[in-house]
Amino acid sequence: MLKDKIDITSYLSSLDWIVFTLIFLVTLLSIAYGHYLKRKEVNSNNEQENLFDLLLLGRRLTLPLFIATLVATWYGGIFGVTQIAFEKGIFNFITQGVFWYITYIIFAVFMVKKVRQSSAVTLPDMIGKMFGPKAAYVSAIFNLLNVIPIVYTISLGLFLKLIFGGELLAMMALGTTIVLLYSILGGLRAVIYSDLIQFFVMITGVLLVFIFSITTFGGLEFLQLNLPASHFSITGGEPISVLLAWGLIALATLIDPNFYQRCFAATNYKVARKGIFISTIIWVFFDICTTAGAMYAKATIPHAESNLAYLTYALQILPDGLRGFFMAGILATIISTLDSYLFIAGTTISYDLLPKKLRTKLSSHYLGIISVGIFSIILAYYFNGNIKVVWKTIGSYFSACLLIPVLFGHFFPKRISDNNFIFVVPLGIIATTYWRLVPHNGFWKNIDEIYIGSLATLIPLTLILIFSYTKRTFR
Repeated sequence: MLKDKIDITSYLSSLDWIVFTLIFLVTLLSIAYGHYLKRKEVNSNNEQENLFDLLLLGRRLTLPLFIATLVATWYGGIFGVTQIAFEKGIFNFITQGVFWYITYIIFAVFMVKKVRQSSAVTLPDMIGKMFGPKAAYVSAIFNLLNVIPIVYTISLGLFLKLIFGGELLAMMALGTTIVLLYSILGGLRAVIYSDLIQFFVMITGVLLVFIFSITTFGGLEFLQLNLPASHFSITGGEPISVLLAWGLIALATLIDPNFYQRCFAATNYKVARKGIFISTIIWVFFDICTTAGAMYAKATIPHAESNLAYLTYALQILPDGLRGFFMAGILATIISTLDSYLFIAGTTISYDLLPKKLRTKLSSHYLGIISVGIFSIILAYYFNGNIKVVWKTIGSYFSACLLIPVLFGHFFPKRISDNNFIFVVPLGIIATTYWRLVPHNGFWKNIDEIYIGSLATLIPLTLILIFSYTKRTFR
């Protein structure tokens, strides 16, 4: 009989701690190796070249490393994902999986070549090339808000609190500080080499839980007998409008800075495209494992705390040694995303928001990462550790305000001006905020703010585009 609540440390044997520590040490060695390569390959007398290597690895990111770092970067909010699966079942696989797979394929087929050939360094840099300097600056502000790693700071704090106890704020500060240090020292190279180790550990960890769940309790029939029918509904009991709202949030991948940075760093667009296709296959596998694992947790410990249920369940079904490996996998999943987001956010400050004369200064980049880390801890505390609220709030604003303008820039080049861009983005902010704050009844109650914000940018941009084509026709 499994328990709804356990003392995590009492379930970890000496063998578990040995395994956990060994994996942690291997990860540190990979970071040190990345730092060593950075010092060996970079010309310390050329700040411009140093910055290019620090941010993009000199555009030498090969296929295996591209896949490992892209996959590892994507799952830092594992407590949030498994919480949704525990509460809603396969609704999680649809909203946090299928919608995203569709978006990845769209990006790989229609956008990756344009992105890689843009010669940009960051997403706001590319938007500046598409529209103009004002658009670059406005998008940099939104980009920064989107990549401040609040969710992953919370996740890491929760993880450390479970192991060591103490206050959540103190654990968030401790964990984020450690990640900050190696992100600063090794640049993108250290992030990628640590992702390589974390990729293997996180994939293996969720697979172990999936295998032991089936061998211990049985397959689909067990879940059907012990879970409510809503757990097998694609809507999870939610209105269809909520389901589709997550689809719009998933489309934000088309403007996700981590995706863009990996594509900018790839040796060529073919590596990036192939890497995204392979990564998508791995993501499908990962999401099946995490969703099923959380559903097994709901079936066996239904009254567990939802955001910790998957972890509580896994530690009770895994044997000695594998518990330590699984814990290392959870930590790897969180850290591999936290370091990437800290790095991207620091880059946004140093490269896109500071004056050009400070852009090539490595010290600017270091200060950017440190300031983002501090701000992330403050915001994580403000949101009181609620991962789902953070995802929904920031995802809605980022998607509603930037997605449509950037897509117009990709598919209708030179049709939208710099001034057009900075005109429509505030409309998205106003519309989204209004819909969040004003109460709605009846049919309108189920209309998510992301729809309203997206329409607020789509309608004027469509009119601008029609006017542009009409004007050209009559010339």
